[in-house]
Amino acid sequence: MISKLLIANRGEIACRIMRTAREMNIATVAVYSDADAKALHVRQADEAVHIGPSPAAESYLVGEKIIAAAKETGAEAIHPGYGFLSENADFAQEVLDAGLIWVGPKPDSIRAMGLKDAAKQLMMDAGVPVTPGYLGEDQSVERLTKEAEAIGYPVLIKAVAGGGGKGMRKVERAEDFAADLESCRREAKASFGNDEVLLEKWITSPRHIEVQVFGDSHGNVVHLFERDCSLQRRHQKVIEEAPAPGMDEATREEICAAAVRAAKAVDYEGAGTIEFIADASEGLRADRIFFMEMNTRLQVEHPVTEEITGVDLVEWQLRVASGEPIPLKQEELSINGHAIEARLYAEDPAKGFLPSTGRLSEFDLGFRGRIESGVTVGDEISPHYDPMIAKLIARGNSRRDAIGRLSTILCRVEIWPVKTNVHFLLRCIHDDDFREANLDTGLIARKYDELTAPVEQSECELIVAALNLLSEQMRDQISYPLLDANGIRDYRVSNTSQLNSMLGFRLNSEPDRLVRLRVYDEPAEVRLVVPAISADEVDYSKHSPRWSRLVGNASHRYAIAPLSERGTGHASAADGAILAPMPGKVIAVDVSEGQTVKAGDRLMVLEAMKMEHALTAPFDGTVTELSAAQDAQVQVEAVLCVVEPASD
Repeated sequence: MISKLLIANRGEIACRIMRTAREMNIATVAVYSDADAKALHVRQADEAVHIGPSPAAESYLVGEKIIAAAKETGAEAIHPGYGFLSENADFAQEVLDAGLIWVGPKPDSIRAMGLKDAAKQLMMDAGVPVTPGYLGEDQSVERLTKEAEAIGYPVLIKAVAGGGGKGMRKVERAEDFAADLESCRREAKASFGNDEVLLEKWITSPRHIEVQVFGDSHGNVVHLFERDCSLQRRHQKVIEEAPAPGMDEATREEICAAAVRAAKAVDYEGAGTIEFIADASEGLRADRIFFMEMNTRLQVEHPVTEEITGVDLVEWQLRVASGEPIPLKQEELSINGHAIEARLYAEDPAKGFLPSTGRLSEFDLGFRGRIESGVTVGDEISPHYDPMIAKLIARGNSRRDAIGRLSTILCRVEIWPVKTNVHFLLRCIHDDDFREANLDTGLIARKYDELTAPVEQSECELIVAALNLLSEQMRDQISYPLLDANGIRDYRVSNTSQLNSMLGFRLNSEPDRLVRLRVYDEPAEVRLVVPAISADEVDYSKHSPRWSRLVGNASHRYAIAPLSERGTGHASAADGAILAPMPGKVIAVDVSEGQTVKAGDRLMVLEAMKMEHALTAPFDGTVTELSAAQDAQVQVEAVLCVVEPASD
């Protein structure tokens, strides 16, 4: 058995692997970049080695540094986690050539499944059904355009390398194909170093079904049943569950058998996932389920499989990598209950899910279920990496029970000041179609406005929120009543106050102070809470009032922030100033000073947290200032350009 393990990853997956390693008495080594010097995975490891600057391309993606760290610390094995170098066959070979154990499939297996076009051909040869499309070597725009027309719109453009929704675009119309192809290739090149693509027919009622497989060096391959990952936004999974709702035993047997055949076709060892797309227009049927790709690594959503099978997949990985056979035979594996996972992201649904960065002044996940996270209170959410900060997993005897438990977990999440998608997740799992398992990958897109709609606040809520924000600066103008056992019952203000029309609040003081309430939840009762002590004992320099709102049995913290002096932090700035919504890199500039633009025209593209974000003109006008240049690194709320409105 391995005695010391280096984890070539960061965040929650590194912490997850360390937990199992500790239980197996395996010492752990973390690697970290400048941005992660104080990260949780570094603090939890037995040893840690610095491997370079914050950008992943200069640290976590540099295989030589990781192998050197393993040798320096005497680690016998390297576990890649997921993402980064986990599906890099060359790196896997370099690890083996260095005399180390690679906790993953053989490099040849990774290569066989690493390029989606080659993998699809291999599956066709093995008798596994695949989605109709184009897999050719000719990558010219002309050939791809012609093939898209032959397939028929809508079509899906997919990067042949990588995964996670990167380098993927659905194209509805022929006139959009060239622009979407360019964007897809650029994103694929940045994420995977390969801009080649394939085309697939877009299935109009698709469900994303995947099967967990596991192989060993003794020729054994088993499956651990299926997962449903249909609830997606922009091809990235939001909610995952196991088993797939509506899957009958006959269909389950066929799809899982096909997954095992696929794994055997590449002599697979370790944990892997065979992903299928199902045409669910008439329910789940074996003759309407097609192979998409294989992920030759542990998946983000592996906990739901562990919850219904009782298996620790990381333990299996470490045992198989050490030369042991798979611990259980196929007939010893069974489904017990239902599990569901929600991905908690540091992102702002009110701004189109733009990533949110900063220090976690408050971070409480409730701990009423299985929590996988790589951060804790006081940690920084960096703009350099994926914005997922936690996975929240619930298991129940039934799907309904699991959803109820997950709802309870989500309702107890308290994070400040970083924005999260927690209320969006709640809306998703309480959606009628989701609860009735009327699922397909387009559900969120169809209900986007409903699931992300802003909420109206009462005048009382706005006043309470604004006073709470200003209480420290305005303490001499705010008086507090006596407290009862439930906390503060009222605020009193000595100066006149009024709400402004932009959901802001202004106190008539010197200087005037204007704040905006940024809200992500529905209006409800507001309650102020402070320590239950008498007024005479309250030191307001140490105990600022806290406040929350109640929705049924759910408690959510409102987010409040001062208004920017100029603009609103996104491309609909009322004064025409286009601000960077987050720290990032300008990867494309589409305008020049003096250029006339129309409302909605793309001005530039910002890349942050591995995603592209287009900034558009808020109205018809002229670009009067342009301070951003291609490849420039910019900070949050930096003025990138100014659009002057067209005269009437």
